Amino acid sequence: MITISETAAGQLKSMLAEQEVPDMFLRIGVTPGGCSGFSYAMGFDDNESDQDVYMDIEGMKVVVEKENLRYLDGLEIDFEESGMTGGFTINNPNATATCGCGSSFRTALDAGKPNEEPC
Repeated sequence: MITISETAAGQLKSMLAEQEVPDMFLRIGVTPGGCSGFSYAMGFDDNESDQDVYMDIEGMKVVVEKENLRYLDGLEIDFEESGMTGGFTINNPNATATCGCGSSFRTALDAGKPNEEPC
C-alpha cells in the first residue's frame, strides 16, 4: 500500500491538470542507480502495461509495476514547503540506507546498482 498525503495529492492533482495529454496518471517506480543503489521514479504517464498494478489514492489513478511493489510497499509521499522552496518527500519503510538527499535507497535484501554520481 502506498500513501500520499492530502497536501502532496493536492500538488500532484494540480500538476496533472496542467498536462495536455488526456487520461494521464501518476506512475511511481524504482530504477537501478543513485548513490545508494536504487532511485525513485515519479511522473505522469499514459502508457499502460499488463505488468502494472493500479491503485486509487486520494482520488488519483496511481500505477506501479508489479516488480517494484516489493520496494514500495508502505511508501509515504508528502509535500513540504520550506521558505521559498518546496518539494515532495518520501518515507520508505523498506529502505535500510538512503543517500543524503533522500532520492536513492537500498533495502536489506537488495543493494541495487549504486553509481559514483553524487545526488
